[in-house]
Amino acid sequence: MASIKIRARTKGDETTVKALITHVMETGLRKGKDGKKIPAHHITEVTCEHAGQVVMTAQWGPAVSKNPYLAFKFKGAKSGDMVKLSWVDNKGKSDSIEAKVK
Repeated sequence: MASIKIRARTKGDETTVKALITHVMETGLRKGKDGKKIPAHHITEVTCEHAGQVVMTAQWGPAVSKNPYLAFKFKGAKSGDMVKLSWVDNKGKSDSIEAKVK
């Protein structure tokens, strides 16, 4: 199952990318039912590429909520182009997805 749902739409010269990422985003401060701290597990970096160029980079930490929503705009894409969204977490896991701009 993919951890990212993405939609990219262009209007005029701006493209809006909206993404929902499924991730636990544990801070490392919360305690489980056994009273022990749950280890930190959160996304550290999110990037978006269009035509081989990085158009957005976000550095995240433990303060970002579980299953985060991300939306941003950039210029230069046309309908039919592809965008790629990727994330990496503090445990080395990662995921990415490509979507066609509509």
